[in-house]
Amino acid sequence: EVQLVESGGGLVQTGGSLRLSCAASGFTFDDYGIGWFRQAPGKEREGVACISSSDGPIYYADSAKGRFTISKDNANNTVYLLMNTLKPEDTAVYYCAADNIGWCPPDMDFWGKGTLVTVSS
Repeated sequence: EVQLVESGGGLVQTGGSLRLSCAASGFTFDDYGIGWFRQAPGKEREGVACISSSDGPIYYADSAKGRFTISKDNANNTVYLLMNTLKPEDTAVYYCAADNIGWCPPDMDFWGKGTLVTVSS
């Protein structure tokens, strides 16, 4: 079975850092694009970052560029999102998702259950 399990969320002050992890299983990890998405209360879900298969391009939302870093460990089937200089606007439930196209289309194949990040003012 396909599983994506996020961890690492929590409460942090403005300017702080968190590293989120997404542990994947049940599929050929290195063949999939893996993305991080987030959804704040009352707002639409938005893409944050995407890392492609086969060491392809990495993309970031404008809001994340320069502050967030996505990476993956193929040996351990894990994707990370390092978030620095956090702002209250970053408060959201963060999800990882996977797609076998090898990149991050609008409709991802598989989704995790999310981890909550709260950034206090």
